[in-house]
Amino acid sequence: MKKSAFLIPLAILVGATALSSVFIVDERERALVLQFGQVKAVKAEPGLAFKVPLIQEVVKYDDRILSRDIDPLEVTPSDDRRLVVDAFARYRIADVVQFRQAVGVGGIRAAEDRLDSVLRANTREVLGSVSSNDILSSDRAALMMRIRNAAAEEAQGLGLEIVDVRLKRTDLPEQNLEATFARMRAEREREAADEIARGDEAAQRIRAQSDRTVVELVSDARRESEIIRGQADAQRNRVFAEAFGADEEFFEFYRSLNAYKEALGKGKASMVLSPDSEFFEYLRQADRPAAAPAPAQAPTSN
Repeated sequence: MKKSAFLIPLAILVGATALSSVFIVDERERALVLQFGQVKAVKAEPGLAFKVPLIQEVVKYDDRILSRDIDPLEVTPSDDRRLVVDAFARYRIADVVQFRQAVGVGGIRAAEDRLDSVLRANTREVLGSVSSNDILSSDRAALMMRIRNAAAEEAQGLGLEIVDVRLKRTDLPEQNLEATFARMRAEREREAADEIARGDEAAQRIRAQSDRTVVELVSDARRESEIIRGQADAQRNRVFAEAFGADEEFFEFYRSLNAYKEALGKGKASMVLSPDSEFFEYLRQADRPAAAPAPAQAPTSN
């Protein structure tokens, strides 16, 4: 009984010791075996691994690509136009031994704090060497590559590999937005005024050209109408002249009738003329009785 009471705790102790010497390495992790703070082994392959219980300890680190957002920071490009830049980085732990030696027990949090400092410093340095137009243009891809390459050199000392750096947002500081918007509005208003002035100038030029065209067309039309009217008057006078030459008495009669029509045919005009006036010559002739026909002569017989 006493022997069994002694063996059971011993078996439990041995089992616990055996279990504490075994650990599992996940495929997404890397493990360091430490003995009194010194690295004794690196376990990169997934599966079961062993360590000396009570003396050695295991520290695991994520072997996947990790993401780190950088707090927004203000940069001053070469044209002194301040910008607020929001960026993020993709990184992974490339050398777990160097990483452990660089950050110690602080682990991933301490590494990310130091990585933030590296990224912020290189972002300010690279973006400060170019103009704001370059940052806002398609050239920003090359700028992000420069930031990544510069940060990668410093991150190697931490055992980290910088996979990528991206600029998520590039804005103006809040205190500069209103002034920038006012300047943009003023520029657009100036452009609008220039467009309106050019439009007015073009409208005046077109209006002057149209007025000139109207004057020319009216002048040509009047000239042609005067020519046609002159030709018609000439033809009318020629007809009258021919008619006058053919029968002078009929022509005089026709002119008198037209004179009567113009003088007496409209309104209630009164005319005071002598009855013997030549104006009523044809009216007096109309009042005369017609002459009797001459009697026919009888035929004479031989």
